[in-house]
Amino acid sequence: MEFFRIRRDIPFMKHALIFNVISFVTFFAAVFFLWQKGLHLSIEFTGGTVMEVSYQQPADLERIRGQVGKLGYTDVQVQNFGTSRDVMIRLPLQKGADGKPVSSAQQSEQVMGALKAVSPDANLQRVEFVGPQVGKELATDGLLALLCVIAGIVIYLSIRFEWKFAVAGIIANLHDIVIILGFFAFFQWEFSLSVLAAVLAVLGYSVNESVVIFDRIRENFRKFRKMNTHEVIDNAITSTISRTIITHGSTEMMVLSMFFFGGPTLHYFALALTVGILFGIYSSVFVAAALAMWLGVKREDLIKGEKKAGGADRDDPNYGAQA
Repeated sequence: MEFFRIRRDIPFMKHALIFNVISFVTFFAAVFFLWQKGLHLSIEFTGGTVMEVSYQQPADLERIRGQVGKLGYTDVQVQNFGTSRDVMIRLPLQKGADGKPVSSAQQSEQVMGALKAVSPDANLQRVEFVGPQVGKELATDGLLALLCVIAGIVIYLSIRFEWKFAVAGIIANLHDIVIILGFFAFFQWEFSLSVLAAVLAVLGYSVNESVVIFDRIRENFRKFRKMNTHEVIDNAITSTISRTIITHGSTEMMVLSMFFFGGPTLHYFALALTVGILFGIYSSVFVAAALAMWLGVKREDLIKGEKKAGGADRDDPNYGAQA
């Protein structure tokens, strides 16, 4: 399915060096902000208090956020839990006037007092403390999951294509991830488990786009004998533009609907996906394909063992006639 077809190849690789410089600057800036500011981690990583509150009627989440916010909590998470009448409230660690952390019991009493002042039917169901050690384990497990995904992608690309594509593809994917994290560090957006899930989703989504382009490059090496590497890559990217617009446009419409209508719970999840999808398109064209070109990928790297002893090429359209 195609919306349109571009008849003349766009010379993407002619400007590859310029876009690679832009990518390097953006990547360096993201690393700098990660080092300078760090990520604004949610209570899932730093620890805090989790409360479950039930109401006799559907809970007004915005009203609850406003009441808890008046107590001085800036990073509170409020979301429905199970039904529209059950609410889960996550509170970050807070220090008292003496500089010591406020206990979960004190936090829950303070919050329930504010909620009951507005809604007397509010009923506390459960309170528990999430320690920093749990958050450390989550961070470690999340990093381990990320490394496993990266290793799997490298192995997959090496088997399906060639090591040069594997290196180019993984660098492009890491480029996307670091830039997403750089955005969260620069704007100090909250980094939660849902955002980590979005980062892992972007990793898989971005490599899919790279694989489509790599596959078309391999086909073009077989199909167009007189084209050089630049021209083969330009044709591969140009011929997949319509597919890219359809795929990424459809996905982005869904993500934007979550961003605008999903509420605070899905806000940063959708934001991470939006940044990742946009940079995923960019990296597949101007990072992955360009790096493969700089690494010296050529026809012989992708088509091996396809020439018979007599020298006839199986990919030659006249192979059958020659036989």
